[in-house]
Amino acid sequence: MYHDVFMAGFGGQGVLLIGNLLACAAIQEGKNASFFPSYGVEKRGGAAMCTVVITDGEVESPVVGHPGASLILNPLSMEKFFAKVRPGGFCLVNSSLIDDDGSRRSDLDLLQLPLNEMALEVGDPRLINMIALGAYARRSGAIALPALKGALGKVLPERNHRFIPLNEQAIDLGAEAAGK
Repeated sequence: MYHDVFMAGFGGQGVLLIGNLLACAAIQEGKNASFFPSYGVEKRGGAAMCTVVITDGEVESPVVGHPGASLILNPLSMEKFFAKVRPGGFCLVNSSLIDDDGSRRSDLDLLQLPLNEMALEVGDPRLINMIALGAYARRSGAIALPALKGALGKVLPERNHRFIPLNEQAIDLGAEAAGK
């Protein structure tokens, strides 16, 4: 079993948080995982990216040139990284911010979700990341939803534990939207 996912957006969208959450949940499930974050110097608004590798063997490298899955949350990330997803891979695109329909790639399992509007349905615009992660978990099978939810308490600072139920709701909404 081997899964790699590249996540990209801008600072403030929670890309690094969900990368860390995914890796932590995988480790709690007894898998090996790596979390490789990268971000711009700006605190909010700059580039934010990470790669997570989950495997039952050894993680040979946290760097992935052509990931099997990608979560793309803003237009600049679409422009820079969409073409790098491996043929046959999965790509989630935030259609709230990205007008590109991705039709130039017929070799992908492409899921376009209006993440910003969906987050508002849950009650907090900051939850686009959790919706995206729930959709990835369902579509890829890389991690069980209960494992993601169980890791929230470890990854979120204690001052934010009161938001765990909303985060769990957002994960479920993403999983439901991803189908399968």
